[in-house]
Amino acid sequence: MEATIKLEIKDNTFAQQFETKVESGIISVEYSIQEKKLFLTKINVPKDYNDEEFITNFLKNIMEIAIEKKARVVPIHPKIVVFFKKNPIYKELLPAGIRI
Repeated sequence: MEATIKLEIKDNTFAQQFETKVESGIISVEYSIQEKKLFLTKINVPKDYNDEEFITNFLKNIMEIAIEKKARVVPIHPKIVVFFKKNPIYKELLPAGIRI
């Protein structure tokens, strides 16, 4: 497994999203929290941004935040579901009963 590159991530609790800066703007993952579960609902990227490797690394950093907060992760956005399929190490973060 390749190492996760630590990113500077802002947890914007007002907007309910994790944010990180890239050259062309801000990438964010929107979330909602219910009963110690982090529902990841949407990924926002600047127009014409397509660095999938960076987005994957950003999601890995978010998984580390979830681990620190002892939260379960519920992927709602299709890209995040694919992330879990490609990175089975994080499947332990899924709540009981959710299979991907």
